[in-house]
Amino acid sequence: MSEILNVPQIFGSDVFNEATMRQRLPARIYNAWKECIETGSSLPLDVANEIADAMKIWALEKGATHYTHWFQPMTGITAEKHDSFIVPTGDGRVIMDFSGKELVRGEPDASSFPSGGLRATFEARGYTAWDPTSCAFVKDNSLYIPTCFFSYTGESLDKKTPLLRSMDEVSREAIRILRLFGDHETKRVIPCVGAEQEYFLLPKDLYAQREDLRLTGRTLFGAQPPKGQELDDHYFGAIRTRVSSFMKDLDEQLWRLGVLSKTKHNEGAPCQHELAPIYSDANSACDSNQLIMEIMKKCAAKHNLVCLLHEKPFAGVNGSGKHNNWSLSTDTGKNLFSPGKTPRQNAQFLVFLAAFISGVDEYQDFLRSTAASAGNDCRLGSSEAPPAIISIFLGEELDGVVRSIIDGTNYKEPEKSLLRIGVDVLPNIPKDTTDRNRTSPLAFTGNKFEFRMLGSSQSIAGPNIALNTIMAEQLGRLADELEKAPDFEVALQHLVCKLLTEHQRIIFSGNGYSDEWKVEAHRRGLSNYPSAAECLPTYVSQKNVDLVVRHGVFTEAEFRARYAIHLESYRKIIGIEARTMVDMAVHQILPAAMRYARDLSTGVQNKQNLGVSCRADMEILRKISAASDALYDAVETLKTNLNRVPQDQEATCYYHDVIRMDMKNLRVQADLLEELTDKSYWPYPTYSDLLYY
Repeated sequence: MSEILNVPQIFGSDVFNEATMRQRLPARIYNAWKECIETGSSLPLDVANEIADAMKIWALEKGATHYTHWFQPMTGITAEKHDSFIVPTGDGRVIMDFSGKELVRGEPDASSFPSGGLRATFEARGYTAWDPTSCAFVKDNSLYIPTCFFSYTGESLDKKTPLLRSMDEVSREAIRILRLFGDHETKRVIPCVGAEQEYFLLPKDLYAQREDLRLTGRTLFGAQPPKGQELDDHYFGAIRTRVSSFMKDLDEQLWRLGVLSKTKHNEGAPCQHELAPIYSDANSACDSNQLIMEIMKKCAAKHNLVCLLHEKPFAGVNGSGKHNNWSLSTDTGKNLFSPGKTPRQNAQFLVFLAAFISGVDEYQDFLRSTAASAGNDCRLGSSEAPPAIISIFLGEELDGVVRSIIDGTNYKEPEKSLLRIGVDVLPNIPKDTTDRNRTSPLAFTGNKFEFRMLGSSQSIAGPNIALNTIMAEQLGRLADELEKAPDFEVALQHLVCKLLTEHQRIIFSGNGYSDEWKVEAHRRGLSNYPSAAECLPTYVSQKNVDLVVRHGVFTEAEFRARYAIHLESYRKIIGIEARTMVDMAVHQILPAAMRYARDLSTGVQNKQNLGVSCRADMEILRKISAASDALYDAVETLKTNLNRVPQDQEATCYYHDVIRMDMKNLRVQADLLEELTDKSYWPYPTYSDLLYY
């Protein structure tokens, strides 16, 4: 009989969290740390030394022998360099030591991390600085210390630093609004995030036989199997035993690390699954999501499985994304996107709603570009993902409220009177009726907005930086107007109505996949960037540069560096995929087809000598020969065009317009050969093997 898991007892047991700090630190030191967190002030060295000593003792009790400054460089994954606690005593022995200086600051080699031109290649020095708002934890016999990462000259080289800056900004501007509504208790407004994570699981032995999966994370070839997901029999279906064991192990590991893993289920495609966490602050949510992705891969390996996080591992079935559920909450526990029960609370809710709607409309290209990648290009606009056009779905009840404000009518009785903000009570807006439009990139779900465009492999930092900064900008503008208004109530009614009227084009409740919506979106003046190559240049439009610089989230150099890194990543990923296709086609697919054709030819000759009909053999042989010739020509075209890639800004468009089209043409011929060739000759597992193991 298996041991019963005591979840409350193990939850956060490997985390140096606030409860542990309160227990292990002197009251003076604990209070100094709390003040540092609440005010953003620097941590005195004597306080850091006390915390470091307590953290070291705790980690040693957990079996740790090393510590690492765990950071999030602009690779999209995490990085770590491990140092042991050992210090020589001079007599051939060692002691275990860890100082406040080592806790607060580290110096990893930064030469091989992308910088987007922020530093020269030979400038190797980079620094990590402890993020005291994020808890340290023990994993794999090391103490992990969440840190920021920056260059010798002070520029941010990571994803955490600008996220923290954006959180400070939206808090500062939101508090200005709350003060106008008489809230003098709230000291901080916190962006809260819950990022649902989709993923695929495959047997390790089948994965190892596919070069494309091993090198790129997705299948570059593969004919469609007789059965896909058309029966919808996998979605929310019974979880197979092997996968259930993996999920149980995954949950336990995540719970020990304080990750709020809540929901697990089968997703729409065969072999596809989802994990959903409980909300936490955006910084912790980003750290947790990075841990989730890392531990998923390690845990899968223990169960002889491989976890695929690519946005589109298989053509013809659903790809994977993240649903980034975002809201704003006060440090007193109030969700600012929850409609209130009093007219005053309703008015406050409508101000935050109007700010969000206007911000998304004005900076739709910024939001879209934060989800732009080579992998997500394979997924967006298909049945499993929203379209590339940014729009907001509000749900029937809230949409009715917004329309009544714009039209100057009462929500319940339109013919009678104006809906007066701050006077009239809003209708009850249920939380569970607005999550039905799966085609919407941004959907209001009762007390939060769900940004559904994110790719499954990406860090959630970028999209949340954009949401926070956009919201800070709009709230700041509103506060500027309301603070100087002679009549607050009149100004409030005017501003909310003005914003909703001017930005109503972004609100859409229909089918985002339809061709009619593309036409209508164009008529409304909404942007439509189907690919990363088309979208990424808008990231550094002057409007967006001014936004992030004005709020201190990025310097202009830092922001443009991110753009350069996104472009470079896009080009490198497609280049790797294209070269992998060439290698597989030349060394696996063509030889397999030729062997089968050769054996067919021998069979045809034997049948002809016996005077036996060989019409079917001849027809298959003819088709295989034609497809092989076409495949060879497609390979040569792709190889030639890979040698012609421009070395400047035109390279991104070239990879999208030329190389990806060559890859598509090559795949058509390879998949045709797979359909024609005897399975015993085929060099790697097919979709049927992979999806229905």
